[in-house]
Amino acid sequence: MLLVDAGNTFIKWARPAPGQTFHLESVHWKNFGAVRHHEMDVLKKAWHKLHEETPISHVLISNVAGKQLGDALSGLLETLDPQPISVKWFRSAPSLGGITNTYQDYRKLGCDRFASMIGARSLMPGKALVVVTAGTATTIDTLSPDGTFLGGMILPGLKLMSDSLAHNTALLPEIDQMIRHLPLFADNTSGAILSGCINAQAGAIERAVTTHRKRFSDVHCLLSGGAAPYIAPNLSIPCRIIDNLVLIGLHTSSTRQTY
Repeated sequence: MLLVDAGNTFIKWARPAPGQTFHLESVHWKNFGAVRHHEMDVLKKAWHKLHEETPISHVLISNVAGKQLGDALSGLLETLDPQPISVKWFRSAPSLGGITNTYQDYRKLGCDRFASMIGARSLMPGKALVVVTAGTATTIDTLSPDGTFLGGMILPGLKLMSDSLAHNTALLPEIDQMIRHLPLFADNTSGAILSGCINAQAGAIERAVTTHRKRFSDVHCLLSGGAAPYIAPNLSIPCRIIDNLVLIGLHTSSTRQTY
């Protein structure tokens, strides 16, 4: 099986080993790759090579980047083999992978958020969780120990926040390079923007954890996404970085449901 996480910036893919299971201390894939949307030629070559080594028979895709990218992925997969490959599109469901979806309309919960929560629960079953994905947007979702989704937050991602200030404020430089450690109170404009953006992200996460702890005493925070390494050092709460929670959730759901 090939697992695909088509996000707003990157397309990430992975192939698990047969019978593979994941643990907090051991999240490794048999094959893994990531490309930006404009690198479809690179993706095509990678998938063709993968298919030549071990034919792909099933594909499970989480796509939040829209129909155009979905069509492009479908077209690429059709080039792999004259024989049709089973392609399934992951959707949010009322219940799957140990998660009970309580969104007002379960179908409108982003499939990437749903997959991330499934992945997080598979790694830490029976725990109250705050599940953070720090990508183009930052999503912060809460789970009870029994796997009930209790709601979440969505805010602009770290780079989106900083780019917005740099592009729309007179004479401010564009911020391309995020740094892992910086003073809370900066003595220059670029540093002040970075500090403001990182601490806005950290503050939202910390508030989510603090509020969640009012209901459950033992709350764990899992952080994923490209901005995770920049946000984590600035948190005042324990938080574990887990790469590719969406792919882990897709893998978990694929073992519990027939695709």
